[in-house]
Amino acid sequence: MEHTKLTELLHQVASGDISVEKAALELKTEPFEDLGFAKLDHHRKIRQGAAEVIYGAGKTPEQIRKITEAFRKKSDNAVLITRMSQEAADLVSASLPLHYNALSKTGIVGELPRKDGNGKIVIATGGTSDLPVAEEAALTAEILGNEVVRIYDVGVAGIHRLLAYSEDLMSAQVIVVIAGMEGALASVVGGLADCPVIAVPTSVGYGASFGGLSALLSMLNSCASGVSVVNIDNGFGAGYMASMINHVSVKNPENVRMQPHHLHEHS
Repeated sequence: MEHTKLTELLHQVASGDISVEKAALELKTEPFEDLGFAKLDHHRKIRQGAAEVIYGAGKTPEQIRKITEAFRKKSDNAVLITRMSQEAADLVSASLPLHYNALSKTGIVGELPRKDGNGKIVIATGGTSDLPVAEEAALTAEILGNEVVRIYDVGVAGIHRLLAYSEDLMSAQVIVVIAGMEGALASVVGGLADCPVIAVPTSVGYGASFGGLSALLSMLNSCASGVSVVNIDNGFGAGYMASMINHVSVKNPENVRMQPHHLHEHS
């Protein structure tokens, strides 16, 4: 049950259009739906402001299809599927309006919502090899109602590439920095920007990078203030956290912090 539907239900109770008992029954049947192999959390949007996301890895294509169909029956909200195989995408797209990003293995069923975040989320990558994780973060942020600016391949090996986007960095509400190898980009961006920076280490790099562990430790030991770190290759987690930050002042208007983009709107 979406927040708007819950509000409507409460108004109906207040006006006497439906009884308290009937409303209670509707709420009782909503918390989760048991499909046998999965229990779908239909109340998550009420509790957390965002609907449950389908983690595709380890699920069969048929399980993903059934879960997606069940979510769509309850709501017309777009459904996000992460780590989705091409095989699963082919099956789901046969019966549902799926938009599949093969690079990030991310699927979206339905239309993206309107952008209702307070500002812009900038997604920056060290290199082109980081794009699968970056697109997972970007699409996650977009399905949660955020304006996303992509700044790709701006790693520290050519720092002038990053500096060319100074205006985007300074006008961001939150920045997601995605990098492998030594992961230095997060510290550089953290030293330039005046907003929270979420660092995502990726498993990109030669043997001594240990599948992203080197970048993870570098980011955890960043000397720049305001840098937080999520797990290796966790673009979804970074995009979700960035969305939460970008919606804080929407929930609490009195806490709006004036950012440069509030003063200098540009297209």
